Amino acid sequence: MASLNLTSQSQSLFNKTHLQVSPSLSLSTAIQSAFVPKRASFQFQVPVSPRIVNMPLKAAAIVSSTTAEKPQKRYPGEAKGFVEEMRFVAMKLHTREQAKEGEKEVEKPEERAVPKWEPSVEGYLRFLVDSKLVYDTLESIVDKAAYPFYAEFKNTGLERSEKLAKDLEWFKEQGYVIPEASSAGASYAQCLKELSEKDPQAFICHFYNIYFAHSAGGRMIGKKVAEKILNKKELEFYKWDGDLKQLLQNVRDKLNKVAESWTREEKNHCLEETEKSFKYSGEILRLILS
Repeated sequence: MASLNLTSQSQSLFNKTHLQVSPSLSLSTAIQSAFVPKRASFQFQVPVSPRIVNMPLKAAAIVSSTTAEKPQKRYPGEAKGFVEEMRFVAMKLHTREQAKEGEKEVEKPEERAVPKWEPSVEGYLRFLVDSKLVYDTLESIVDKAAYPFYAEFKNTGLERSEKLAKDLEWFKEQGYVIPEASSAGASYAQCLKELSEKDPQAFICHFYNIYFAHSAGGRMIGKKVAEKILNKKELEFYKWDGDLKQLLQNVRDKLNKVAESWTREEKNHCLEETEKSFKYSGEILRLILS
């Protein structure tokens, strides 16, 4: 340990740019300042390391600061809010044919670009029926609100159950038989119920991906499928009351607000559920091509 004697002199502090240290590593230097009365004398005990001997004062301060402070890891999209983090992870799970940010290789028919699809009316009906079961489940979960913050997502304007009911009625009027929900829809609905009761962060991941994916890629799928098998009829499933952009922003703000109270571990757990969400949604989407 060395002693540092600070004695006021007539010269300015800023004329002294280096610390002088004796061979025995005792640090004794006079630091002058116009801000210290001439009779004032201060003595400090400071540790001295050979690594900072003869180092400029400014450089020594930088070394001390960077050694003491370690920057926290920043997650992609974190600066814009947690929804942007979810979006970033989701886009990486798309194929390059589906999105320019996609990184996944095409492995299944539904992962190809929509214009390459060969849909059937019967398959599309199965997709709509299973989708309705999933949206019915989501809306029921939010309505019951096992966790208080679920109630924030009531009546957002993104709800699809009523719209899908109208579409299925239209198909029935055209003479089509409405099928029962398949195992794909039933499995996903059960998964959502279980997660909503015991794992709210995981449930929110599914909630986000279902609604936001439908408002983006889902709309494009609806348009292309309608062109091929429905004489370009636009179903109610792809219509929203009000400005969709604003409806999405409202939900985005609420999701960000909810996630503010989560720990980093809870946020990461939510993000890790994305792949599972894609798996279940993909199984239902595949019905269009069945």
